[in-house]
Amino acid sequence: MSCDYISLATPGVQDLHPYLPGKPADELERELGLTDVVKLASNENPLGPSPKVTEVLQQQLAGLSLYPDSGGYRLKQALSEKFGLAAEQITLGNGSNDVLELIARAYLRSGDEVIYSEYAFVVYSIVTQACGAKAVVTPSKAWGHDLDKMLASITDRTRIIFIANPNNPTGTWIEREQLQAFLDQVPEQIIVVLDEAYTEYVASSEFPNGLQLLDQYPNLVVTRTFSKAYGLAGLRVGYSVSNQQIANVLSRVRQPFNVNNLALLGAETALDDEVHLEKTVQVNRAGLALFEEQLSQLGLEYIPSVGNFITVDMAVDAMPIYQAMLEQGVIVRPLANYAMPNHLRISIGTQPENERCLAVLAKVVEKR
Repeated sequence: MSCDYISLATPGVQDLHPYLPGKPADELERELGLTDVVKLASNENPLGPSPKVTEVLQQQLAGLSLYPDSGGYRLKQALSEKFGLAAEQITLGNGSNDVLELIARAYLRSGDEVIYSEYAFVVYSIVTQACGAKAVVTPSKAWGHDLDKMLASITDRTRIIFIANPNNPTGTWIEREQLQAFLDQVPEQIIVVLDEAYTEYVASSEFPNGLQLLDQYPNLVVTRTFSKAYGLAGLRVGYSVSNQQIANVLSRVRQPFNVNNLALLGAETALDDEVHLEKTVQVNRAGLALFEEQLSQLGLEYIPSVGNFITVDMAVDAMPIYQAMLEQGVIVRPLANYAMPNHLRISIGTQPENERCLAVLAKVVEKR
């Protein structure tokens, strides 16, 4: 080719690196000829979706030739009733990642600044750079957000602040009083995006519910997803809740039909199955406790987590350990792309999956 098509891209996109997801189980099976792979790399729900979801989706297959309801009326109504919201506050997305991108596209111009923490979800940097904005990355505090440093980084160019609570990939969290003290000091013209992808897993009474703060802080946008606790990662559906003006702006850049028929119906059904959600939370709680106990016995330090994963400090380059675990049929997540080269993030699975992962990890560590 005589034309360099990368150089034709916008400056922010030219320097971007594609998002690196967790390794798929079927890819590892093909590579190594394995038949019993345990994937604990992508923070998926090991129980899968609610049985009610799989049942209702079977009945929907005949309608695949029809476009979905672009406004997502039924799902918005279900969310409104469950959380006491106005439907006009809700923006639906193809996963919450889609909504994060909508916010960036709607509010960022070249030269604007976006604040987010070191070791925060990598999508924040992707959407910031793609829009030509400047990333202001604040140093972490105990692997989590340092809200004081984030406040100190605000300038007249700041447009958006991203906060993940709990944070991925570290599992750290911010308590209610800390968050409210922070929001009290952020100028109203700066949008604060509170990413609550893992909020359903948290039981602490001190943990904030972002939806309950929206009336008090008009510049707050809360994003949530059905990919984690609700087990619908393959359907890709998430949402944001904000004041109605922000939601109106996001609707102007949202693609029509960005959430498909099956995702809309699956999310609506999953939202109604509180029994499955509670079972998911209990399985995760037991799995976290098992990992904490066994990792301590192995002499491995970990970052305390309230998500559905735990991040482990291997004290050496983690890639050889990751590769050795792959060869034993266990997929975890290396974090070198988060500037955490000595860490592995392990999603919580079922009890047999957790036990197998820990056994393989113990064997690999022993040979280290």
